[in-house]
Amino acid sequence: MDDQALLRYSRHLLLKEVDMAGQQALMESRVLVVGCGGLGAAAIPFLAASGVGQLLLADDDVIETSNLQRQILYGEADLGRLKAEAAADAVRRINSGVSVEVLPQRLDGAALAQRMAQVNVVLDCSDNYATRQAVNAAAVASRTPLVSGAAVRFDGQLLVVDPRVENSPCYHCLFGGTNASDGACATFGVFSPLVGVIGAQQAVEALKLLMGVGHAPLGRLITYDALNAAWREMRFSRDPDCAVCGAI
Repeated sequence: MDDQALLRYSRHLLLKEVDMAGQQALMESRVLVVGCGGLGAAAIPFLAASGVGQLLLADDDVIETSNLQRQILYGEADLGRLKAEAAADAVRRINSGVSVEVLPQRLDGAALAQRMAQVNVVLDCSDNYATRQAVNAAAVASRTPLVSGAAVRFDGQLLVVDPRVENSPCYHCLFGGTNASDGACATFGVFSPLVGVIGAQQAVEALKLLMGVGHAPLGRLITYDALNAAWREMRFSRDPDCAVCGAI
């Protein structure tokens, strides 16, 4: 770490839980972000500013006018651009020391498994149930820690899965059905700052996992009710009959 990096990350280095070892771990890490919409747009800048070594940004969607109400990584000049490409440009502006790879596609199947095996942590910032289930299954199969977020209306949720920890539950243990929906923001709306709250929390948990500090909230669904300023937590256990992690 050169003098410029020491200065840049000095506020991290002052934290005894982080110090040189933790910051070096961040700089050597690789993170996959699935979805560069509201949650991703909030999490990505913190990952970049914190010095994560490489970011893989996956999203096949383009920026529309309705996105600008909450996806604050983008501006009017970005309308019509691929979100992953615009997010990558933002990362380069924030921290030129971060390597970024654009994946302008909807990752699934073999492509998702391949990318998952290349990274240390994955953030699920998608907006649909099928993708969350696919990302969870790939994370469990590759033993890659997963930080999953969701936000709709005034309600957000955060869930961390770490397949490296024995007997820890996965997303499918809690949400086991083949079909479910927490509502699409295009239909039900989403409160602008809510995605920032949840996306920032995803960045917090991802950075902790990468540095090996603190305690991940495994087996805990954390929810936030913005209307009533209320955080709640529901504990759950591993399902021995889970179709995803039960046999592992």
